[in-house]
Amino acid sequence: MADTRDTGLALDPKYDRDGLITAVASDAQTGELLMLAHMNADAFAATVETGVAHFWSRSRSKLWRKGEESGNELRVVDMRIDCDQDALWLIVQPAGPACHTGRRSCFYRRVTKDGLSWIDEGAGPA
Repeated sequence: MADTRDTGLALDPKYDRDGLITAVASDAQTGELLMLAHMNADAFAATVETGVAHFWSRSRSKLWRKGEESGNELRVVDMRIDCDQDALWLIVQPAGPACHTGRRSCFYRRVTKDGLSWIDEGAGPA
């Protein structure tokens, strides 16, 4: 039987042992998956408060606002949480490329039996 976290309206994010929750961002206009990142409680709260995506950088061990250096913010149009509240879906209006490589999406390569291939033929390195 599901508990109230699964079926109720009380916001109760289930952070992992490192205090993080996974978040994916998709384009509000096209539906394209743009990126995956992680949030801690501070990033979650900042995102809700400002309407701009904030994340926890695991590599730099710090809070960061998406676009703070590049200007490529992700304005949150809708923010959804999954049934057991351990994953977030941010539906966003991107102000530019979402990927740090300069690509629109971080998901620009396909996994094949031979390794990786570019999603767009001839795309190559950015």
